[in-house]
Amino acid sequence: MADTPQQPAWGLKMSKFFVLPQRWILAIMGFFAIFNAYTMRVCLSQAITVLVVRQNYTAKAKGESICEPDEDSAGPVAREGGSYEWSEEKQGLILASFYIGYIVTHLPGGILADKFGGKWTLSLGILATAIFTLITPVCIVYGGADALIVLRVLMGLGEGTTFPALSVLLAAWVPANERGMLGALVLGGGQVGSIAGNLLSGLILDSMDWPWVFYVFAIIAIAWFIIFTLLCFSSPYSHPFIKPREREFLAQEIPPRDKNKPKTPFKAIFTNVPMYALISAQIGHDWGFYIMVSYLPKYMADVLRFSIKSNGLYSSLPYVTMWVMSLASGCVADQMIKRNCMNTTNTRKLMTGLAAFGPAVFMVGASYAGCNRALVVALFTICMGLMGTYYAGMKLTPLDMSPNYAGTLMAITNGIGAITGVISPYLVGVMTPNATLLEWRIVFWVAFAVLVVTAIVYCIWASGDIQPFNDGTNSNKKKEAT
Repeated sequence: MADTPQQPAWGLKMSKFFVLPQRWILAIMGFFAIFNAYTMRVCLSQAITVLVVRQNYTAKAKGESICEPDEDSAGPVAREGGSYEWSEEKQGLILASFYIGYIVTHLPGGILADKFGGKWTLSLGILATAIFTLITPVCIVYGGADALIVLRVLMGLGEGTTFPALSVLLAAWVPANERGMLGALVLGGGQVGSIAGNLLSGLILDSMDWPWVFYVFAIIAIAWFIIFTLLCFSSPYSHPFIKPREREFLAQEIPPRDKNKPKTPFKAIFTNVPMYALISAQIGHDWGFYIMVSYLPKYMADVLRFSIKSNGLYSSLPYVTMWVMSLASGCVADQMIKRNCMNTTNTRKLMTGLAAFGPAVFMVGASYAGCNRALVVALFTICMGLMGTYYAGMKLTPLDMSPNYAGTLMAITNGIGAITGVISPYLVGVMTPNATLLEWRIVFWVAFAVLVVTAIVYCIWASGDIQPFNDGTNSNKKKEAT
């Protein structure tokens, strides 16, 4: 076991001023890390609806399914679009470009976090994304679509370290019997960030110039960086002002990480069957989720024809439900495991199945609801709500399979899954040149197939047990009991 440093005297005195345990403070700050990552990621999806020239979709569609403007909210035709003549395909490429950079830094971020701890790997990535978000209006005005695409790639590079670094921090700070609850709290930042990103963007766009969408979220993220770096540390043993009682408790529940642990056993990881089941579920989840994150505001603006303000509100509702479900399912999963109702593996499979099969059905159902706005919003809300159970399912599986290499496993799965973030938004742009209901119905049927197939693979071959390679053994053979 690695040597653990003693707490400084000033840290012991300072610890008395903290009411919440430090692992809860870390979880809350981790929540806001993902919150900021998502607000900066999704705000462009709202802003792009006022940046581009408003097209006459009704004439273009020539009788195909298209909704009349929402009279109650003075539909988007009441407000002129912007001056940028970007085609649907170009807009798809802009929205997809973020994930090109996002893929690249996942694995390096996971390896760095596993080796040196998650604090700086996480915080510097968010800070870089905040700076790029801050200069987004300048790039759009002076560089147009091409400059925006390059900038979004750079933003993706910054955010690519977020989930791997947080997995390492959770593995170092959260005991196994609190993993579902605190893990769901942290990962729920994605839903709340999507809520705030959509809702606040709609309000800002309705009352202020569009550049303020980017300025506001960038400034919030920079403030988070300052607070996080002052309050949070990579492990309980490097934290100077953790209460001694909590430090001792975590030492019993989570042994100190050995800095001289073996190199990452990539051979064993990439020949591990449950690992491929995990990757499969990640691909399915990301395919459906990235379509919703990138295109739900555009769907509500172009197809349902909500106003800018209403669009922000109704685009955020599904994420409210998703957040509530992620927290609730995390608590339920913890209790199921603690009370031996189900083992870890079957609990993760149950939650992942709910999060795939349910959304697949309701997503397709929304496309058949036509222009019944209330029903469409309700179906999308249920769809995203059920998707929230992923966070007590496959999202926690890397921590179950290998606490020692959780960052690397999360990096691999999230990185591969993020490829869908490049493919799916661009493909949607190609498949919906006229933004009609019929075109979107095909998009949702494709998503249905991807969600169902990938979830079946996970439910057959996934595992919530610690894998043999967790101790650095570059093999998947189980050790014989001595």
